[in-house]
Amino acid sequence: MSKVLQVGPLMPAVAQALRDDYDAHVLPDGVLPDDPAFLVEHGGEITVVVTSGAGAVDAALMDALPNLGAIVNFGVGYDTIDVDAARARGIGVSNTPDVLNDAVADTAVALVLDTLRGFSAADRFVRAGRWPVERMFPLTRDVRGARVGILGLGRIGRAIALRLLAFGCSISYHNRRRVPDVEYPYAASPVELAASVDVLVVAVTGGPSSTGLVDRAVLDALGPEGYLVNVSRGRVVDEAELVAALVEGRLAGAGLDVYTDEPHVPKALTGLDNVVLLPHVGSATVQTRAAMAELMLRNVASFLKTGELVTPVG
Repeated sequence: MSKVLQVGPLMPAVAQALRDDYDAHVLPDGVLPDDPAFLVEHGGEITVVVTSGAGAVDAALMDALPNLGAIVNFGVGYDTIDVDAARARGIGVSNTPDVLNDAVADTAVALVLDTLRGFSAADRFVRAGRWPVERMFPLTRDVRGARVGILGLGRIGRAIALRLLAFGCSISYHNRRRVPDVEYPYAASPVELAASVDVLVVAVTGGPSSTGLVDRAVLDALGPEGYLVNVSRGRVVDEAELVAALVEGRLAGAGLDVYTDEPHVPKALTGLDNVVLLPHVGSATVQTRAAMAELMLRNVASFLKTGELVTPVG
């Protein structure tokens, strides 16, 4: 009798470990099956759900699993889990914090460099055979001396700030609350932060409270000389407004690792040379994913053995 249910796709090695260690059941599409026989036969035995950002765990699924005690998320962001519904039902939720901070911070800095310096566009310029014909690639912007605002100065945000200081950037930030023992200037709102910087890096935790946080007002405050970098969650940025700002020239450029409807990227962005598009690879290194998998599996094992999660959220 399996007590574990995998919801949505996971790394093959992680999925295999869940099968080997727990004979885990799988909802491959992250949705309730059309055939109710699965839930009739197995719903009552499931005590742990394992998922990632590619699978949603909503109230309907929780209700179909009457003995569910924990939802273990592979990743630091858990916006695809209805945390409020879980709390109301006494279901614990865990994620994999800290182990991916460095990889995501490295990705954010790479996006800042690429977006301002246009390296990906320059690569395409060379590959298309344009260099011998046009001779000069357009001038780009220095990273050194850039004013960078970090929206969300948590663990990842701090790691991004530390790296950018080495490039001679000045740092300011906005959080819902000031961060103790931080000397970076604090902005009272996302709009205030955007208006004071050249580059806005989005590193907030995803979820209902941050959905649409970067809206037209923020983008307009950043302005036609400003750049947006997002390594958080796609839903944090109003994607339609972002596309419009880029197409209309109201924003200088953007570096994106996340999108509202992954893996679908707005078609209008794919033809813009001032936009760098990554396929949600912020933490996608061998070492980081191995550490995430180990922590996730420890959460599963701990809950099944003791009823306690290693890294519970909130």
